[in-house]
Amino acid sequence: MSKVFSEADQRFMREALALAERGRGRTRPNPVVGALLVRGGRVLARGYHRRSGLPHAEIEALSHKGVRTQGATLYVTLDPAATRVAPAPAPRPSSVPVSAVWWWGAATRIRWSAVAASCTCVAPASASTWAASTRNAEKQNRAFFVWVRAHRPWVALKVASTLDGFIASKQTKLRDPSARFVTGTAARAHAHVLRGQHDAVLVGVGTVLADNPRLTVRLPGASKAGPLRVVLDGHLRTPPSARLIRQLGAPPALIIGAQPGKGAKDARARLARERALRRAGAEVLLLPADRAGRISIPHLLRALAEGGVQSLLVEGGSRIHGAFISACRVDSVAFFLAPRLVGAGRPIVEGTGLDWRTPLRLGPLQVHAIAKISLWRPTCWVPNCADDPSTTD
Repeated sequence: MSKVFSEADQRFMREALALAERGRGRTRPNPVVGALLVRGGRVLARGYHRRSGLPHAEIEALSHKGVRTQGATLYVTLDPAATRVAPAPAPRPSSVPVSAVWWWGAATRIRWSAVAASCTCVAPASASTWAASTRNAEKQNRAFFVWVRAHRPWVALKVASTLDGFIASKQTKLRDPSARFVTGTAARAHAHVLRGQHDAVLVGVGTVLADNPRLTVRLPGASKAGPLRVVLDGHLRTPPSARLIRQLGAPPALIIGAQPGKGAKDARARLARERALRRAGAEVLLLPADRAGRISIPHLLRALAEGGVQSLLVEGGSRIHGAFISACRVDSVAFFLAPRLVGAGRPIVEGTGLDWRTPLRLGPLQVHAIAKISLWRPTCWVPNCADDPSTTD
């Protein structure tokens, strides 16, 4: 059985995509997925993947009491058999639709025989319609697919800058709350939304020493767990008294340091600092590094991916931004641009950088106004470039 992918099908699939967003930030390691059960142009049931360990979207839609699935069409934003990571309860064999429209992969390759042998695929009206549909599903779960295919998290750079390109004062004494924040209250609230949409938030030890951030999501109704808070700290200089370590009710912060080389002069002092951090409640992960204690960004991302981190928000500082750009490990940018001029300070990026002939090219750009702040949201088209630069913070 087959039919064309009609305008009504597209409308129902868009609704399923919107439904999937309700699970954003709670489904890891699974993607966000939405499902609609429709018959005769009427929605019979809706479902979405609410949280890892709970039923998947199509299962929730099919499990609604009193709903007869015979002759209905199931719209699922992703092929459930191909994308689930964590297991969930399976639907009863009797609760199956007659046909299904998928939003992922070539229609002729999709099978759901493990759930329903009678489930058939619906062919798109045209190749362009199907390609556009696939892009929408990929975009919604882009972090999941990068994690699966590239074995690393999706990396988003978050920057708050003045018009002349400075993110902070170089005078640490001036970096009190009144001088530290480049943006206003509304923009900072949106930055907290960004944190809540990512699995992990990362800063360098320089930011910890200068600003003593908490890196939590402080919004009404936000999950107490929040994202994993990561500090890139080659020499383990993070104070055990840092707020991100002492934060009550939050999961332990992860301090990523460099493995000491053979015969390191400060090996005993480093071990003492590591033990102090662990006693204070932090987790410590040591990764291979060069002689200067700089950790490879690809190695860092691989370690985070192995821990289940699919999306990473990098909040700075300058040298951390530069390290990720030099490593060509930036997938998107959230750029808060404030209408201020200061003439001097700490720049957005510091480091060796890329060859000007092969920069990270920014793709589709979205610009939003948040009070007096402009938020620029481009994604990056990554060129082939050096694969293993290191951090300097």
